[in-house]
Amino acid sequence: MSVSLVVIRLELADQSLMPQGFQYCADEEMSEEEMREKALGSANIALAGKTELEKAAVLHQHIGSRAMSDMVIETLTSSPDAPDEKEADHPTNVESSSLKEQTVGAPVPDSPSKQLPDQISFYSGNPSVEIVHGIMHLYKTNKMTSLTEDVRRSAMLCVLTVPTTMTSHDLMKFVAPFNDVMEHMKIIRDSTPNQYMVLIKFSTQADADSFYTACNGRQFNSIEDAVCQLVYVERAEVIKSEEGASLPVMDLTELPKCTVCLERMDESVNGVLTTLCNHSFHSQCLLRWEDASCPVCRYCQTPEPVEENKCFECGVQENLWICLICGHIGCGRYVSRHAYKHFEETQHTYAMQLTNHRVWDYAGDNYVHRLVASKTDGKMVQYECEGDSCQDEKIDALQLEYSYLLTSQLESQRIYWENKIVHLEKETAEEINNMKAKFKETIEKCDNLELRLNELTKEKQSMEKKCTQLNSKVAKLGQELREEQEMNRCLRANQLQLQTQLQEEERRGREAASQKDVQIAELQEQLRDIMFYLETQQQINQMPADARQEIQEGQINIASAPAPPQPGPSAAGSSKLGGRKGRAKRGK
Repeated sequence: MSVSLVVIRLELADQSLMPQGFQYCADEEMSEEEMREKALGSANIALAGKTELEKAAVLHQHIGSRAMSDMVIETLTSSPDAPDEKEADHPTNVESSSLKEQTVGAPVPDSPSKQLPDQISFYSGNPSVEIVHGIMHLYKTNKMTSLTEDVRRSAMLCVLTVPTTMTSHDLMKFVAPFNDVMEHMKIIRDSTPNQYMVLIKFSTQADADSFYTACNGRQFNSIEDAVCQLVYVERAEVIKSEEGASLPVMDLTELPKCTVCLERMDESVNGVLTTLCNHSFHSQCLLRWEDASCPVCRYCQTPEPVEENKCFECGVQENLWICLICGHIGCGRYVSRHAYKHFEETQHTYAMQLTNHRVWDYAGDNYVHRLVASKTDGKMVQYECEGDSCQDEKIDALQLEYSYLLTSQLESQRIYWENKIVHLEKETAEEINNMKAKFKETIEKCDNLELRLNELTKEKQSMEKKCTQLNSKVAKLGQELREEQEMNRCLRANQLQLQTQLQEEERRGREAASQKDVQIAELQEQLRDIMFYLETQQQINQMPADARQEIQEGQINIASAPAPPQPGPSAAGSSKLGGRKGRAKRGK
């Protein structure tokens, strides 16, 4: 199913306030400057180099008979408990927060009256509702996309018309299954009676596609026949009127309103029919229109001469001619020639006189009417001359004139269709040549791909062999690795055991060495005593008998230990000698 993207433009008056959070662009990479340049590019070109008066005239010409009105924009979010952005930025919130900060660290006052702040912030009205003054424009892009294509469309959808019998609560119940994936919803009420428009912003494009598939063409309720008509929104922009918001936009087509149902007309949503008077309507609305006349200008095949018919330029009500192409009403060439001037300006050839329903061809400068619609039943009947007597010559002349007209028309149609066929043949031949060239290129690409496929198959086989060999090597290395790890674990265990034994042996060795050192010290002391005894024995034996007798009768007195001076070598030797002598005497 093909869908088209629309662009919603809100043209605001110069004194109107800007709505918050209204602007949107499906292309998130586009900056605000680029989006504004894209929106006002053609307007800047059209207004460039013009004075203020000329700009005002151009803007007035494009606005036409459309009048600005008040529009109410109500914003509904999926999480109603979340604080509103406008409330977060409101200056009164800043004042209240500062008052709180000041009262937290302040001492407690003596009386309750001193606790009241100097200013108390409050809100009046609904902060989610905004009122702006302007005109709502709806443009359609010239590109169509399909829901099955994986292309970027938009994450915002627009419900073109919602009957006013549905309240906001009913609308929230209608979209309740998709409440979790909706970011916000804006309800726009303008001067259009009995209906309003809704913009729904989803989290992702996939969520918007799901909502479009589920709700497009679905009735709002089982009581009314109104259905949900959805379109994708490429951009939503807000532009001031003085900047050229009403001027045409490049690559966009503005959608008019159907005068029957007052809804926007989009052929991708509903069928659109254009009447002979160049007015467009929904096909369903035109079927429900009981009258055969146009709902706008009341033009039909046999328009009735009424008092309201008058020349669009001078306002006269006699000798009027209506253009069969656009419905323009002008006076005849014998009054002010406004009908003929309309032909010169627009090249609309055929006009019909409102009094006798005769059709005039300005190009051939003669009457070309033959069949007209009956006033009673609307059937096509042959035209009869006024009065009872019609001249045979006049009838023959009219028949000959009709034959000439039919021949010229058929000849022009033949030339037109022959040129059309030649043009189509050329285009077809070019397309065939292009298709042949593309077919040859495709065949060459297929051959190259087949060769490449064979090479890749061979490479795949060789790589598979290499992979098999590498897998075997990896398995072998893994087995060796496991064996090495087991051996390493055993060696670590043995190492710990040997380290324990080594520590034990070192401890034993240290103990044995200490014992040996003690024994060696004792043996050295005993050896020193023995040597001292032997030396003393020899010295005593060498001494005379009196000295030996004196020594034998001598006694050794050990005085209390005074603070011994630092003995020199001689004093140490004498004391040692005396000690040894005493030992020698006791030994004797």
